[in-house]
Amino acid sequence: MRYPDESFTPAERDLLRAHVTHLDRPVFALVGLPETVKGALFARYSRYPGTIKRLLLDEFAASLPEGRAWQADEGERAAKLYETIFLGYGDDSVAQLGGAHVACEWTSNVLTKILQRPRLASYLEQSTRYIAYDAPMDVDGRYRYYRDEQLGADYAHAMDQLFAIYGAQLPRVQAWAAERFPAAPGESDAAHARATKAKALDLLRGLLPAASLSHMGIYASGQSYEQLILHLMAHPLPEARQYGRWILEAVQAVIPSFVTRVERPDRGGEWIAYLEERSEAARRWVADLGLDREPGEDAGPSVRLLHVDGDEEALLASLLFEAAGVSEERTRASVAALSTEERARLLADLVGDRRNRRHRPGRGFEALRYRFEIVSDYGAFRDLQRHRMLTVQWQTLTPDLGAGVPAELDEAGAGEEYRRGLEISRTAYDALRTAGQVQAAPYALCLGYRIRYVLDLNAREAMQLIELRSGREGHPSYRAIAHEMHAQIEAVHPAVAATMTYVDRETEPRLERILSELKTQRKIDAAP
Repeated sequence: MRYPDESFTPAERDLLRAHVTHLDRPVFALVGLPETVKGALFARYSRYPGTIKRLLLDEFAASLPEGRAWQADEGERAAKLYETIFLGYGDDSVAQLGGAHVACEWTSNVLTKILQRPRLASYLEQSTRYIAYDAPMDVDGRYRYYRDEQLGADYAHAMDQLFAIYGAQLPRVQAWAAERFPAAPGESDAAHARATKAKALDLLRGLLPAASLSHMGIYASGQSYEQLILHLMAHPLPEARQYGRWILEAVQAVIPSFVTRVERPDRGGEWIAYLEERSEAARRWVADLGLDREPGEDAGPSVRLLHVDGDEEALLASLLFEAAGVSEERTRASVAALSTEERARLLADLVGDRRNRRHRPGRGFEALRYRFEIVSDYGAFRDLQRHRMLTVQWQTLTPDLGAGVPAELDEAGAGEEYRRGLEISRTAYDALRTAGQVQAAPYALCLGYRIRYVLDLNAREAMQLIELRSGREGHPSYRAIAHEMHAQIEAVHPAVAATMTYVDRETEPRLERILSELKTQRKIDAAP
């Protein structure tokens, strides 16, 4: 293919070189431009007959500052065009055309889940599995947890106790792990020390409170930031509202036009009011129907497949649809005429030879949906919640569903201290609720306490989550959930489960115990 040649003067070529990576190719990246300028360029591009290079020269070059490079300045022409299109015509797609990197540091583990709830962004969260929380975070010797004078001195004292227990038990559990799991032949002392430390951190992370502080990096489009900021500003938790204001100011510093609507009373103001009204209505109806709390419900971890939408015939018809030349109804009729063995062979052929877990089947797998209700420790929930291509809904973290104590901690001699930490945590939670701090009470709860949540996902998403989270390097809590989800899909759609060839089935003692608990709970749920 020979692409059309564009003619530029030497001066124009000099200007363009500063803003496109490849001057003489039809594919290039824009560089040296603020995000608003890029968004405005693409917005105008959709109705401009020429190329984006010519558009940049004809309609944007005049607003280039001296030196021909934008820095923090958006560019007057770009800002005006953006405002005209985005605010004047309501073209929200324009807000997807530029983005920004924002760091949110010293956020509680409660807030990290709130930050990730809008989903449509890229997140990187500091892990409680690989970083020890035994060291103070500053010269004043304070531990890494969320503080607020409104939470009182008793709360702070309880959190200090939790971190002190964690710090005291970490070397003890690591020493036990070093002895219990000796170095493999040829394994270096350094590698073995890292492995045993990781084991100790895994076992003790359930002792850390949800108030533990983390760092998060976010990359998102202007549209996603607008949604996130509104979501935070409407949240009843003071920490969330504070970070909402800070994120707004950070985004305003680099792409202000993208979040112009947030502070307008008739736009962002009404939006926030709507979100608050919606949340209040849900709380009111839950209370009226007696659905707010169910004390004494501690029944252990569980995975329940609540609903299945679609069948294997629909899956096969959907996988064949794009290659076919007939209606889906006719395709499905042909698939229905096949025997069970023929359908299994057809599905295996359409999925193909997957050489690694990143090779996933086509969008036909989206014809099936599974809705799971899960009860697990909060730590496992944190890891599963991060999957952004599925629907996650969760209830408030409370102590009502109980908490498990890893048997290995009893072996290591740390079990009683772990239990003492759980009780300190629960007492602090109850005290906050009694004092009217209902929204803040979850800060006090250890990550080992359980939470109920729903994962609603199609078969393609289920393959990605189950294969990834069943990996032997993962935490036993969420590995067990992945195994159980796979088993329950296998019970209704065996051919679909068979395509998930990268489910890691290797088990170790703790995973085996959790799987046993899940199977027991499944039998209890199935009993009449």
